[in-house]
Amino acid sequence: MGFRLLGRRTSFTSLAASKVVEVPKGYVAVYVGEKMKRFTIPIAFLNQPLFQELLKQAEDEFSYYHPMGGLTIPIKEYVFLDIASRLNLL
Repeated sequence: MGFRLLGRRTSFTSLAASKVVEVPKGYVAVYVGEKMKRFTIPIAFLNQPLFQELLKQAEDEFSYYHPMGGLTIPIKEYVFLDIASRLNLL
């Protein structure tokens, strides 16, 4: 699996949070960073130990309330991108 930022062809996509965009089958929308940047990630990421830790942080901070309409993860964008790139190598 690869990832995409601003138009490169792969399976990990970055989209502006202000746009209403459908999430493709097999993916989930997540919001990260101070600007709540939206990413679509493969559902398979949710089972990875690194991502499980992010989900735990999201649960601790937001419980089940996610104001952006997708999963909100309380980390900096660059940290999320680093973790996502590591998961792509597995």
